Amino acid sequence: MRRFPLRVKITLWFTSALLIVVLFTYISVLSVSNQILQKTIRDNLIETVENNYNEIRFYSDISDMDLSEKSGHFLKFESGYLEVNDDFLDEVNRVYTSITSSDYVLLYGENPISLSTKDIKFIDSRIQTLKIDGTNYYVFDRKLNSKGLDSLWIRGIVSEEQGSVQMTAIIRLSLILMPIIVIISCLGGYNIVKETLKPIHEISETARHIGEENDLKKRIELGPGNDELHRLADTFNDMFAKLDANFETQRRFISDASHELRTPMSVISAQCELSLENPGSPQECENAFRVISRQSGKMSKMINDMLDFTRLEGDPERYKFEKIDLTELVNSVCEDLALIGEKGIKLEYSAEEGVVIDGSRELLSRLITNLVVNAYRYGKEGGRIWVELKTQDKKVLLSVRDNGIGIKKEEQEKIFERFYQSDASRSGAGAGLGLSMASEIARFHGGKIMVESEPEKGSTFTLVMNL
Repeated sequence: MRRFPLRVKITLWFTSALLIVVLFTYISVLSVSNQILQKTIRDNLIETVENNYNEIRFYSDISDMDLSEKSGHFLKFESGYLEVNDDFLDEVNRVYTSITSSDYVLLYGENPISLSTKDIKFIDSRIQTLKIDGTNYYVFDRKLNSKGLDSLWIRGIVSEEQGSVQMTAIIRLSLILMPIIVIISCLGGYNIVKETLKPIHEISETARHIGEENDLKKRIELGPGNDELHRLADTFNDMFAKLDANFETQRRFISDASHELRTPMSVISAQCELSLENPGSPQECENAFRVISRQSGKMSKMINDMLDFTRLEGDPERYKFEKIDLTELVNSVCEDLALIGEKGIKLEYSAEEGVVIDGSRELLSRLITNLVVNAYRYGKEGGRIWVELKTQDKKVLLSVRDNGIGIKKEEQEKIFERFYQSDASRSGAGAGLGLSMASEIARFHGGKIMVESEPEKGSTFTLVMNL
């Protein structure tokens, strides 16, 4: 069973369930139909006898009557005559009616089992059952109460097998129609299942194509629709899009990292080769060692930054959240960074008292440091940096403002990308990971960093987080 396609399994299950329902319905219909038919036979027997009850008259003398005007039949009975109207039906729909004396003598009509009716007594207005040769007969008697008729009975007899013809027709029709209904239902069900599972086949084929061709740009095309399978396809498409974007980011990251690491490696390698070929004076050797040390330090910082990115993205749980006095953290970090004094830039800071949030002290310290160091890096000689922490509308606002070289409008959306540097002339000043790391830390804390900048007027980076 496991080797069968899903649509075959569903169709077989559906067919089995349908067959059970059809058989149950068939048996129920036959049972109910038989009961209804037997009741109809009995009702018909009573109705026929009752209709014939009023079609009999007794006359003590008919010599003065014009018999040519009478449409009935006259029978000699005791001291008079019986008139049986033509409306008296002695047999209709296999219901037999007869006029019988109290001593079971048949006077008029038909009685297919007259020799056996003596075995069943007359009982007025009640159906009795008589079994002869394995066949059940219904017997219904009505006593005639008119003058001269009080010793007569109308007896109606019908076999319960009268319904066999109708039942046979019902059975024959059922045996023809029900298989046809089952076959049509199965074929229709198979087609419905096939069409229903078609999107799943499309999803499977697309996933297989992506797996074999490594083509994450491939999408599942099901056309318009809003059912569960279309929503599933949309979910897969969103997942493929995110995976594609992540892989593109990883490829770009690896490419950029390789490019950034290649430069210091080339410098170190060239310096080493030059020193080995021409050792030179002690001063030249010292200068060479300083170059190697500077480039290796740059590589070490870049590698550490990339490791931090990997840890933050791959193992965020290593950074535990706790209650942090952000006021104290900002003051502490800025107090240390103010000692840098790079390019004669002066750092000023102010922090609102009592700002406490949930977060990682290590990561938030890194974020503040990266923003301030970035301001130093792109600040002007003798410039200023302003750091401000405040709360507003249940949000924490931490801004780092400088009056440096600023950022062009078209570059402001790119500066948070890894290894991107807005000022190409200062490419040697950093690896372009500081702002992207700060942005990732902000996102990790449920916040974001916004930037406002004008070339030659400075930039303001604002961290926004919920309290």
